[in-house]
Amino acid sequence: MRLATLAVSLGLLGACASTGGGKPSAQVNALYSQLDQASTGYETALQQSREGDLEASQLTLRQSLDRLKQASAQCGSTPGCDPQRFFSVFDRLLRLKDGDFGGDQDLAGDVDSSQASLAAGHAGAASLPQAQRSVTLLHGQKLSQLIAMNGPVKAALEMWLTQRRPQLMDAWVNYRYLRHEMWPAYEKADLPEALLFGILAQESGGKVHAVSRSGAAGPLQFMYSTGMRFGLGVDNGFDTRFDPAASARANAEYLNEQLRIFNNNLELVIGAYNGGEGRMRRAVGDDTSVSFYDPRVYNQMSPETRDYVPAVLAAAWLFLHPDSYNLRFPEVDGVPGTITLKRAASLDELTVCLGSADGMSDGWFRTLRNLNPRLDPDVSQPTGTLLQVPRQLERAYASRCVDGPWPILAADLHNATVPVVPDPKPVAPPVPSTKSYRVRHGDTLISIVRKLHCSSVQEISEMNGLKHHGIRVGQQLKVPVCR
Repeated sequence: MRLATLAVSLGLLGACASTGGGKPSAQVNALYSQLDQASTGYETALQQSREGDLEASQLTLRQSLDRLKQASAQCGSTPGCDPQRFFSVFDRLLRLKDGDFGGDQDLAGDVDSSQASLAAGHAGAASLPQAQRSVTLLHGQKLSQLIAMNGPVKAALEMWLTQRRPQLMDAWVNYRYLRHEMWPAYEKADLPEALLFGILAQESGGKVHAVSRSGAAGPLQFMYSTGMRFGLGVDNGFDTRFDPAASARANAEYLNEQLRIFNNNLELVIGAYNGGEGRMRRAVGDDTSVSFYDPRVYNQMSPETRDYVPAVLAAAWLFLHPDSYNLRFPEVDGVPGTITLKRAASLDELTVCLGSADGMSDGWFRTLRNLNPRLDPDVSQPTGTLLQVPRQLERAYASRCVDGPWPILAADLHNATVPVVPDPKPVAPPVPSTKSYRVRHGDTLISIVRKLHCSSVQEISEMNGLKHHGIRVGQQLKVPVCR
């Protein structure tokens, strides 16, 4: 019994049902009554779960969702039935479930297994209920209650699920391998993991070395001056904005600073992160309870910031509820590991010899770069160098990259030389030959140019530094030698 199955039914409602005007019929009112009963039943199931009565909770939940599915199916073929009422209930049930799991159950699989493993981490991590709350709570408030499911957020959801789906998936994979470096800072700052993922997905897609046209850098795209405010600078020639752990710490400090300023108004804080806190403060004034989408605020933001806020919130929402939107993130074993080079190699060479180990069809270059941000991928690292890698690659490195044909092939490709074609030397334009011309009575620059047949008034004027093309009788002018 998953809410995802309801999403399918509700999608059909939007296509099939029509909302006629006038008073609802008795049949429509009966469907609305079933809807209300289903919603009440779902809340009862949650309460029973919190009280530890898991058997009763499962039974109540099953009955409620069956009633909701049945009513939504009938609405599609009932004239005058408004599907938006069913969408609203669906949205509300999603919000109710966040962080409300009692014991070790998740209300009949209401949370996708990949999310459960994400929240639980590896063996020995905190239990799902506690970890799930750290994912979904912002300073004790439910993250889902802070995300308005309005038009802009819904449009952003569609973008992530369609045109930007590849970036979302890349961000997920990149984040899973970076999680052990980035998540602890957020957890310590009492910030939800879903928000970290939303910002990461929108800002860089999880590419640690990303740099924007405006100069923002790193996985969370700090401008240089803002980064300096929060301890990101240059360390032995390395820009620490590219360090995922340091960047996550600075980002968490920035968000908590702005949450205090804007009284935990998450929309305004995200907008300030993209558009600048000064601009946001001027737009908001003293009313920190105002919605980001209020025209007083929204109309003063740049088009980029108007898109940025709902995009971050939508990515965070999908992090929490992938199954409810027919989305399945790939399972990724992000447990960290290390290798010690047995032979000199660059990250480029390691990428070649590792190939598609462990089913990584896109190769391991991005992951190796992200986990070793201080290294130039083209530079060979000496034997004995310790590299950060996913633990699953420790065995693949030993079997593929120490001996055998693959490291030899990788070195051969890496050391190949490309012919260098020297840049042609610039040829200086020829200096025109000149001669002297004495101005006579009746001469004008135009008449002189006509006599030469090869120049222009502008050229002669510039050669002689004339103002307003003025000449006088007896004046010696330089003029080109015309051939």
